[in-house]
Amino acid sequence: MSTVSPQPLWQPDPERIDRARITRFQAWVAEHHGAPAEGGYAALQRWSVDDLDAFWKAVTEWFDVRFSTPYARVLGDRAMPGAQWFPGATLNYAEHALRAADSRADEPALLYVDETHEPRPVTWAELRRQVGSLAAELRALGVRPGDRVSGYLPNVPQAVVALLATAAVGGVWTSCAPDFGARSVLDRFQQVEPVVLFTVDGYRYGGKEHDRRETVAELRSELPTLRAVIHIPLLGTEAPEGALDWSALTSADTDPVFEQVPFDHPLWVLYSSGTTGLPKAIVQSQGGILVEHLKQLGLHCDLGPEDRFFWYTSTGWMMWNFLVSGLLTGTTIVLYDGSPGYPDTGAQWRIAERTRATLYGTSAAYVMACRKAGVHPSRDFDLSTVQCVATTGSPLPPDGFRWLHDEVRDDLWIASVSGGTDVCSCFAGAVPTLPVHVGELQAPCLGTDLQAWDPSGSPLVDEVGELVVTNPMPSMPIHFWNDPDGSRYHDSYFDTYPGVWRHGDWITVTSHGSVVIHGRSDSTLNRQGVRMGSADIYEAVERLPEIRESLVIGIEQPDGGYWMPLFVHLAPGAALDEALLNRIKQTIREQLSPRHVPDEIIEVPGVPHTLTGKRIEVPVKRLLQGTPLEKAVNPGSIDNLDLLTFYEDLARKRA
Repeated sequence: MSTVSPQPLWQPDPERIDRARITRFQAWVAEHHGAPAEGGYAALQRWSVDDLDAFWKAVTEWFDVRFSTPYARVLGDRAMPGAQWFPGATLNYAEHALRAADSRADEPALLYVDETHEPRPVTWAELRRQVGSLAAELRALGVRPGDRVSGYLPNVPQAVVALLATAAVGGVWTSCAPDFGARSVLDRFQQVEPVVLFTVDGYRYGGKEHDRRETVAELRSELPTLRAVIHIPLLGTEAPEGALDWSALTSADTDPVFEQVPFDHPLWVLYSSGTTGLPKAIVQSQGGILVEHLKQLGLHCDLGPEDRFFWYTSTGWMMWNFLVSGLLTGTTIVLYDGSPGYPDTGAQWRIAERTRATLYGTSAAYVMACRKAGVHPSRDFDLSTVQCVATTGSPLPPDGFRWLHDEVRDDLWIASVSGGTDVCSCFAGAVPTLPVHVGELQAPCLGTDLQAWDPSGSPLVDEVGELVVTNPMPSMPIHFWNDPDGSRYHDSYFDTYPGVWRHGDWITVTSHGSVVIHGRSDSTLNRQGVRMGSADIYEAVERLPEIRESLVIGIEQPDGGYWMPLFVHLAPGAALDEALLNRIKQTIREQLSPRHVPDEIIEVPGVPHTLTGKRIEVPVKRLLQGTPLEKAVNPGSIDNLDLLTFYEDLARKRA
């Protein structure tokens, strides 16, 4: 990797730098907290990690975080895992998310868009009223602080109301998108034992209606802890027997009552999959998410009351939770429920145009699909309000940067960002006052001591290393659900470098301060930003009698694509004909998610394992990426080394 800093693709002009919220923040923290006034973002970022206590105290003051009980100190214990933030403090996330209702009651808090692409507003006053009504009903149903409330919902206003009402009563929210099959949902929800389930009768996607009533019936029968099921008739059907109707629970004119909970009280559970076992049930806190998202959205994304924030996401991805937090900065958020490419590839640009979005976020894969399809955003749409296009889900390739610059606007802030479900935030990405270099994330985020480390734990500059974070972040998980001794949490991030967060990405920190992401260093499958463990795929596929064993790999491609082959070792007498191919795809689509249908299904002579019987995914991934056999794997650890020659030959043919 060259250490020479190339010419930036984009440079913010002095006026833009001057009006950025982060510029005003830096001047204010210099005056009130001893931060450096000179040296720009790099100096501010260095101070923010060197003096964590002063930095996070400043964030709470700058954004006027309302502590109903004051905190004793900022960091009670800074050890990872287990850092203790703002001990003694109490507050409520939903209270902060609805504060703009006091001053801007009749302005839109939400703009809801379906596949007709016609935005429909929900005002701050109406959002607050519905949250108040639903929170009172949840309390009447016996929902108490700490109880789990689940949503099997698309990206619709009702999902936002349900999340905020849950947080208002101190409940713990968790959601899955309705394109997830029953098994996928139950693998998640059964872990947390919800007492309430919000469901739809179906959803619309790609111009078609998808009825989910059978799946909902299965969820109800397999979740014995449910006390109530709340039916949202998106397709217009009657509530099933024993279910409550959404409109009846949200019709009262009631002010929300916000339960004041400890800073580290759980807010929601997100799910991220390792390569074995059930998805990790990641618990993040009301206070941790509040202050992390205020920093991220209010400073890094430069969002405020005059902005409109659109990110293409589903409720099964942490970017949906991140999008909802746009309300914390008084920003109007745009909810799109539908296919990203319906009725044509330019759909998301049309939504950005019609909602007058100022920050539009999408996946790198969508940008590359638009480039391939010959979409011309600025020619075909009025994108004059769009100040920033942000991408995540996978690294945005250099061609993606150039295409956005050429096809949207040459004065466009392009923010490629990277973080994870695990922290529901970004480690590196958007900085409105810094230049953008092709193929690079602008900088590590404030309060995040991001480094690239070699295997011995030495920092690297201009070389590829493991992404590590050496100090605690408030939004790091407070724990995993059903992990009483914390061993699964510890093993997920702190096994490699004790006391230091290792995320599982390969990165380069450049000598000019930017960050390059090279993709996963482990073998989690990451499709359009939605992660799924390979174990989920194996469980579904290997129920088919013809499949003896399988191996699935996800590989980031140089052009920004993502190749996900499924290798199948067939049972004696079985043939990988068209009928079996279709059944494998249908099984994954229906039981797991349409996003995780493999790109290719390839018959193999066998699946290689470690000596202890674990499938070896990472070495096979390395082979398919062109790493020589002797460097990709430790030969002494494999049960049948001959099997690896098949994958080596395949890599050679593909190259």
